[in-house]
Amino acid sequence: MRNERIEPHFALEHLAPAGRIGVITLATDFNIEQDLRRLYPETVHMFTSRVRNVNPLTIENLRTMAPGITAAADAILPGTRLDAMIYACTSGTIAIGQANIAARIHQACPGTAVTDPVTAVFAALATLRVKRLSILTPYTDTVNHDVAAYFHQQGYEVTNIAGFGFEDDTAMTFIDPRDIKRAALRICDPNADALFISCTALRATPVIAQIEAALGKPVLSSNQVLAWHSLKLVGYAEPIHGFGSLMERHLGAPAETQPSCEHLSDAQ
Repeated sequence: MRNERIEPHFALEHLAPAGRIGVITLATDFNIEQDLRRLYPETVHMFTSRVRNVNPLTIENLRTMAPGITAAADAILPGTRLDAMIYACTSGTIAIGQANIAARIHQACPGTAVTDPVTAVFAALATLRVKRLSILTPYTDTVNHDVAAYFHQQGYEVTNIAGFGFEDDTAMTFIDPRDIKRAALRICDPNADALFISCTALRATPVIAQIEAALGKPVLSSNQVLAWHSLKLVGYAEPIHGFGSLMERHLGAPAETQPSCEHLSDAQ
């Protein structure tokens, strides 16, 4: 048998030239990869890992994810440089804490820029100069109470919060986007500066622009703000159309970045 070694004729390509983003999502999340593929430009690639979570969705059960976050981060393209890392659960961030999540990710990838839906929405609200907001969620009243309290603690006025009352994370994705739009238009307080649609499992992305046009005020969703903030962190500054004014008008100059996690190779 003849064994032959082939050398590449062309230089190795640097795939995802505008950024490589790691995404830690829930084991039961049916939606976020599809949403982020819609929201990211072709030159930004995302790579996912999943962390085990427990249904029903309660604050106590959400906290059980915390010990698995470091291993999930470590499993994303080991040996390849990542430009940013996302922890993709809104209620989980509130349950576990933003600083705790970042610390656990940094155990696996020190120095990487980290975001989550809560950090991202706070950055978006600051950019839009929003202080009063309505919130729509798929959650139960109990979880909604903790979500609203968290926003209040950060200095925001939650004029009202409404939820579909779901406890199963996967089932939340099965809510028709038309129902999300209908609920958003019904519950958004006229006195609110913006509407936030919480939960990475909700398929709000396809109807954000329609809701925003009907309300005449900014509409944010968990996956939209995650895409926006992670793009800011990797320095992507071109407008992205079709998903609301945040993506169209407020990418602009990149957000302050943290050093990337330098692994073994840049040419993968």
